[in-house]
Amino acid sequence: QVQLVESGGGLVQAGGSLRLSCAASGRPFSNYAMGWFRQAPGKERDFVAAIARSGSSTNYADSVKGRFTISRDNAKNTVYLQMSSLKPEDTAVYYCAADRTLFSGTTAMRHSEYDYWGQGTQVTVSS
Repeated sequence: QVQLVESGGGLVQAGGSLRLSCAASGRPFSNYAMGWFRQAPGKERDFVAAIARSGSSTNYADSVKGRFTISRDNAKNTVYLQMSSLKPEDTAVYYCAADRTLFSGTTAMRHSEYDYWGQGTQVTVSS
């Protein structure tokens, strides 16, 4: 069992930046590939970014490429999502997720590949 707790959400103006954090506990953090998803009101939960267990590879949704950066610190059991040049359409609840995988260099982009989820943190971008 892994517990995930997101933080760092809030209200920001368009063009601004935020950094989300997701702290994990309960199992060796390095055993999990990690991902960020988001869900806007009335919409499905969408993939945002993913990082491999080792941190050696990352993947991003086209809508955030060049603006968001995912990273992890295995010593601190934490994954981050640095968000820059934020747009009103980035407004959503952001969730981190953990994928229990045997492969150290792979990332997961599908919702169904993840085993554990956090409760989410709200990000609101005003125009």
